[in-house]
Amino acid sequence: MPPRKKKETKKTVRSNMNAYIAGAGLTVEQPITETIESNFMPYAMSVIVSRAIPEIDGFKPSHRKLLYTMYNMGLLTGSTIKSANIVGRTMQLNPHGDAAIYETMVRLSEGYQALLHPYVASKGSFGKAYSRDMAYAASRYTEAKLAPISAELFADIDKDTVDFVDNYDATMKEPTLFPVTFPSVLVNANTGIAAGMASSICPFNLKEVCDTTIAYIKDNDINVADTLLAPDFPIGGKLLYNRADMEKIYETGRGGFKVRGVYTYDKAQNCIDITEIPPTTTSEAIIEKVIELVRLKKITEINDIRDETDLGGLKITIDLKRGADPEKLMKKVIKMSPFEDSFSCNFNILIAGSPRVMGVKEIISEWVAFREECVRRRVFFKLSKAKDRLHLLKGLEKILLDIDKAIKIVRETEEEAQVVPNLMIGFGIDEIQAEYVAEIKLRHLNREYILKRTADIEALLKEIEEMESVLNSRNKLLKIIIKELEKVSEKYGQERKTEIISAAEESVEAEEIPVDDSPVTLFFTKDGYFKKITPQSLRMSGEQKLKEGDEITQVIESNNATELLFFSNKCQVYKTKTADFSDGKASVLGDYIPAKLEFDEAESAVYMVETKDYSGYMLFIFDNGRIAKVPLNSYQTKTNRKKLIKAYCDKYTLHTVFYIKEDTELLLKSTNGRMLIVNTAAIPSKTTKDNGGIGVMTQKKGQRLLSAEFYVKDSLAGDHRYRTRNLPAAGSKLPAGLDAEQAKLEI
Repeated sequence: MPPRKKKETKKTVRSNMNAYIAGAGLTVEQPITETIESNFMPYAMSVIVSRAIPEIDGFKPSHRKLLYTMYNMGLLTGSTIKSANIVGRTMQLNPHGDAAIYETMVRLSEGYQALLHPYVASKGSFGKAYSRDMAYAASRYTEAKLAPISAELFADIDKDTVDFVDNYDATMKEPTLFPVTFPSVLVNANTGIAAGMASSICPFNLKEVCDTTIAYIKDNDINVADTLLAPDFPIGGKLLYNRADMEKIYETGRGGFKVRGVYTYDKAQNCIDITEIPPTTTSEAIIEKVIELVRLKKITEINDIRDETDLGGLKITIDLKRGADPEKLMKKVIKMSPFEDSFSCNFNILIAGSPRVMGVKEIISEWVAFREECVRRRVFFKLSKAKDRLHLLKGLEKILLDIDKAIKIVRETEEEAQVVPNLMIGFGIDEIQAEYVAEIKLRHLNREYILKRTADIEALLKEIEEMESVLNSRNKLLKIIIKELEKVSEKYGQERKTEIISAAEESVEAEEIPVDDSPVTLFFTKDGYFKKITPQSLRMSGEQKLKEGDEITQVIESNNATELLFFSNKCQVYKTKTADFSDGKASVLGDYIPAKLEFDEAESAVYMVETKDYSGYMLFIFDNGRIAKVPLNSYQTKTNRKKLIKAYCDKYTLHTVFYIKEDTELLLKSTNGRMLIVNTAAIPSKTTKDNGGIGVMTQKKGQRLLSAEFYVKDSLAGDHRYRTRNLPAAGSKLPAGLDAEQAKLEI
């Protein structure tokens, strides 16, 4: 008998608690690489392998679980059922919740219009892929079933064509892949963002994919671009085609191309109807951008724009002003809005559990290998069944020799358990054959029945011979795959929806779209607020409204066609255009530049530069008396980069920033009471933006620059004493008894 456990006293409990508390708060050192490997890597691999990246059958696990559940529910035939019912049943395979499952169903549905060949036939409101605001109805209001093409996903799935695994609680089995009869991975679009990698596969026309796969099977050295013309999107559009770029995408699996929307001009109504848009944008995004362009006066030909999408499909209507040129207007819309957008390709697919970025030919090669294995397993499964059937029929054939003997053996056997052994002995057959014979109904123990069954032996022998030859010949396996591809192409193939146009011929002319260059006055404040006010508004306005404690630091007479540079306190410069800001009023605070230009956290704007040709210089004056002179064209870029890092030196504390169009004189004052007049021509310019400049005004320990300003000639009495031939210089002090104000001359 085990000893009784000693009852814990209050003293023991207190002792244990003290020991526990003593160990609390201890810091255990662990290398960061080890922490990441043990904690983050399993999660990252789970996202990559089990969630975000599609496999060679063209599906992610969430897609596969949903479709297989619908298949098990018998939804390949019959009428639709409530989506909520499907979602509930799918939760037996997918533990991620009903909302995620229903969103997956929506994306696969024909009502959503995100796929060229939807796998789910839908009834009810499923939203639209081309609309951000057109939401889908709740699952209790919609209905669904499998679309006819889904039959190709499950063809012979019950014939051991693919492996099955346990679901998350080991109560059901689910397939690891679908034995799909066509390369669905290339037919329907698939995108996903994993940890450290992503996938973006554009859709291709089903007929073109099947033709290309057949051509590859017949000749591995084909040029894919000859048969696979270009991607094909369910919403249509016009693809700007460049053969060299497309072949690069086909070869590497990476690259991009542009897709343009489709519009028509209604002369009678003087309006433009947009009926197709790129797959990467939405109707709301286009409308909002056009409205912004009108507000910024970059487009002046539009009276109204509205969304007229209805049951007939997408439709955005633009009402034109009288006399407006529709072609000229659409050139602006194409250039400045998402009406023409880029699609980036990244053909990243899981192969045997490992992600691989592949070209189209490599994807087709992997799919053919996968499909070949599926067909081989199916043939082997049928062969095994045929051999089992043949074995039984051969046992039955021996009964044909003497039916009466078989009846006699059964009748004279005293115990039921001895029937099978006695038949085995009496006819020289094995246990399986004897069991089959023993189970034959009495009514079937006649010559006609047995002759009909044994007549199948010859046909079975031929089938077995044919199946064995298929297993022993790769060419015959490939012929089966080709025949299946031809059937799929013939049954489900459809005309292209996306028109292919030459990128060279149809690209928008590179002419500069005229920008309104009307005069404006620019205001910039100490706290980073910016205003652009027209002369008319400025004449009618009163006092400038400012935030409490703020003040205007720069006022510039300019026009709408200039560019603006905003230097920040973190050695960065943000570039924009004056035309990008709407006209303001004196009665408003204006645009807060760090928010408008998306500055980094805790970053503020310290200086504004307005330019048209990037002439002149930037002067960066530091507390230690150094000055850096950088040509403004060092900040000019060929591309429309919005942000440049290392705009000036970060080794020293910045005191003042100036922009000068030509060399001038500066008056520097130090905390030691000295002043120095220096001509900026004496400061060498350097194109390296973050150079530290040169020492101009020497500062002793504990001293720093007090102020820096442009010097007005003859504004100081005896200004020669504050000049110097050599730099750096300490400067000179004011004559005894005079302060800075007294030293100034009346002008």
